[in-house]
Amino acid sequence: MSVNLTPNSIPAIVTGDVNSKPLVQVLDIKPISNKANQERYRLLLSDAVSTQHAMLATQLNDRVRTGRVKTGSVVQLIEYICSPVQNRKIIVILNMETIIPVCEIIGNPKSFGESDLTAQKALPNMQQSSRVNNNYLVAQNPSDNVQSFRPTVQPPYRPPPVYKNRGAIMKNEAPARVIPVVALNPYQGRWAIKARVTAKGDLRRYNNARGDGKVFSFDLLDSDGGEIRVTCFNAVVDRFYDAIEVGKVYLISKGSLKPAQKNFNHLKNEWEIFLESNSTVELCPDEDGSIPRQQFSFMSISEIESVENNSILDVIGVVISVNPSVPILRKNGMETQRRVLNLKDCSGRSVELTFWGEFCNREGQKLQEMVDTGFFPVLAVKAGKVNDFSGKSIGTISSTQLFINPDFPEARRLRDWFDQGGKDAASLSISKELVPGGSKNDVRKTVSQIKDEGLGRSDKPDWITVRATVSFMKTDAFCYTACPLMIGDRQCNKKVTRSGNTRWQCDRCNQEFEECDYRYLLQAQILDNTGITWVTAFQESGEEILSHPAKELYLLKYEQQDDEKFSEIIRRSLFNQYLFRLKVKEELYSDEQRVKITVVKADKVNYTSESRHMLDFISQFYRQ
Repeated sequence: MSVNLTPNSIPAIVTGDVNSKPLVQVLDIKPISNKANQERYRLLLSDAVSTQHAMLATQLNDRVRTGRVKTGSVVQLIEYICSPVQNRKIIVILNMETIIPVCEIIGNPKSFGESDLTAQKALPNMQQSSRVNNNYLVAQNPSDNVQSFRPTVQPPYRPPPVYKNRGAIMKNEAPARVIPVVALNPYQGRWAIKARVTAKGDLRRYNNARGDGKVFSFDLLDSDGGEIRVTCFNAVVDRFYDAIEVGKVYLISKGSLKPAQKNFNHLKNEWEIFLESNSTVELCPDEDGSIPRQQFSFMSISEIESVENNSILDVIGVVISVNPSVPILRKNGMETQRRVLNLKDCSGRSVELTFWGEFCNREGQKLQEMVDTGFFPVLAVKAGKVNDFSGKSIGTISSTQLFINPDFPEARRLRDWFDQGGKDAASLSISKELVPGGSKNDVRKTVSQIKDEGLGRSDKPDWITVRATVSFMKTDAFCYTACPLMIGDRQCNKKVTRSGNTRWQCDRCNQEFEECDYRYLLQAQILDNTGITWVTAFQESGEEILSHPAKELYLLKYEQQDDEKFSEIIRRSLFNQYLFRLKVKEELYSDEQRVKITVVKADKVNYTSESRHMLDFISQFYRQ
């Protein structure tokens, strides 16, 4: 059987004709690796006269792996782009069909560099020939001189129309070809993608050997479900940070593609777009709504048990408990907030979810108010990070998105399951077993456990939560006068003394001033059913316990000398039950090691949440 390849198709493609669907033959296939360590395949294509190198798009790699395309195969190019790379052109194949899996080498083809002159002269004859050969494989039988035709039915890729500038951020000089996100690769010249912004990262500043800088990223989703991250640095940040809005659709072009940094980029794309000084971003109308708002790949909680540490995933569940927000000191000395929740789904498992930073105050506070009123909302988490410390848990990162009671099928099914009996169904936590709703630095303990377990005697402090009652407070030195001056970005807060009748002096700052601050230094006893211990409460936690500013009580006791009113405030603060967040650390006092217990936060007990916690704790023993 003889096969007629599309005449002069290689010269036509190289000179810019990408609208036909030529038949070509694969003469060679070689695997190559890129900087992202992902395998790609380079092909040598022939039209029986000329040859040209081509690159297979990664979504077609399985064609080679499964043997559907091999050396000698005759294929029809359905969708392709020809891009210049280092003063030569490479054909990037985005879609193709195998017509004959194996065939002998047709003709005596040579590299297009050797035969381009002849091919160019023959180009005018190609149009008439391609009317047949672009759509049919011609096979001739010498014995009966009968030709048979095999049509191909897959239409070529037709790019959507390019929207003109309607409220443009930056106007493009000439429209580039709009292609799907999945078709992006570094071998293309001009391109454009139309996609919706699904997430926008915070503006971050950094310092390295090259100096100071700033960076932000945003994620895109197109109508075909392709996702890719876009990153901007320094001057480009100033152009686009305020203009990019989550949920809006943009036409983006003139960016460079580089391998995605998988340590920071969770999207399923081997490339990442970097916008440059000549890049363009145009706001597009979203009239047809063809681009989805968000794309999820939910994993059940039971499946998370086998997921590797630091994996990024999507999860959905019903919020069954929410802990109050607590301050945490990071390694860099900066303070942030942390809030711990528990999610449950129909797989019979629950998981600990930790909010960090602003998530604690925005979505975290809203969820706590909902749960405290007896309503358990559905929460969808986009891009949560897996932690495997003492079981599996999930934490938020800068690119995490939270959706409370979202309106899509997975959420509705989960709501129906929970309301129809799932609320009372037993579930096993895949997070650590110590306390449901806890986290690695914030575990429930009793007062007696502080001493019995030797807490605070290691190199690092122990952070625990104790439900206890304030039984006694020292009132002779419950607060002190503090320096209000700033040292750098922090207040001095050292104790100050009177300098004359109206002024105060700080020995540390060596300055005098008219007004000082008043800060709590409260020594109190707390007790539960297991024991009693002393704790120290500073400014914020002191106000939470006494419900009055330190200055008010100081003036009441020492200047107004209203002992009766002062004592009444102290009496009202006793025998109230709190959830104390405690820092337990051994420190040196007068050459003697002593365990110091500091109140980091004191929240009055919410008995609804506390009852739910106790029931969860009891259920742990029945499952063991």
